[in-house]
Amino acid sequence: MAICAAGVHGHPSGKIGKLVFYTLNGQPVCRLIGRAGKPTLNQMANRQGMSVTMDLLRPMADFIKVSFQLEAEGTTKNPHNLATSYNKKQALTGVYPNIQVDYTKVILSKGSLEMTKESRISKGEEGINLSWDVGIAENGAEDDILMVMVSHPAKKKASMLLNAAKRKDGSCFIPLSESKMNSQMEVYICFKSANGTLISDSAYVGNLNGLEETETEKIEKKNYKTVKARYEQVAADYHHKITDHAEGKIESKAFRHLEKEYLVLKKKLEHLPGAKEGI
Repeated sequence: MAICAAGVHGHPSGKIGKLVFYTLNGQPVCRLIGRAGKPTLNQMANRQGMSVTMDLLRPMADFIKVSFQLEAEGTTKNPHNLATSYNKKQALTGVYPNIQVDYTKVILSKGSLEMTKESRISKGEEGINLSWDVGIAENGAEDDILMVMVSHPAKKKASMLLNAAKRKDGSCFIPLSESKMNSQMEVYICFKSANGTLISDSAYVGNLNGLEETETEKIEKKNYKTVKARYEQVAADYHHKITDHAEGKIESKAFRHLEKEYLVLKKKLEHLPGAKEGI
């Protein structure tokens, strides 16, 4: 049962049929509940896109709380909502079931503070050497604070420094463990004013160690190979029987089971994560 505390023209609170009404961050919300039907291809693509985005951003939560705090102020959104929205729309590439992150397009902050014109990274013995152009042409200041994010996608981890250096320093060192140093690294930076009232757009500095398969991708690829091997076995048997009985339709129960498995496996392969090319 729902209650309209503000009268018939107000927003209800509670359940009406399959609809649930409530207030979130001062905003009226209505959601549909109940058992969903079979998802469409677009729905499955949307779900995978959200999952990929969450895997990217989850290890960066503490960084995002700071980097999107200013933009979230005065709105009904929180920093995580903003980061999710930006990256789900702009940082993904590919089509379902092979949606992936384009690390060069990841957005970790949005703002009007001046970004450095150039930045560079290199591997040191126990960490990353990061340097940047200290020139100021617009609204930057020498005491702006450098924030650094190092994403380790294959490990589903991140290394961050929220106060790595000042703009005027021109360089800093980011210490990392040996295991992180040997994994894929995607490096991002942004600047925040010393008084905390301005922040810059984030910038992608670059990749170290190349691309690496995540554990999820390894499992998906292994599963795909298993299903494909079975499909090829069934397909060969299916087409062989079709050829042997070219003069008419095969009515046996065994063939109907074979045909059903063939069609199920073929459709499954078309939408199975881990496939790099069609069957």
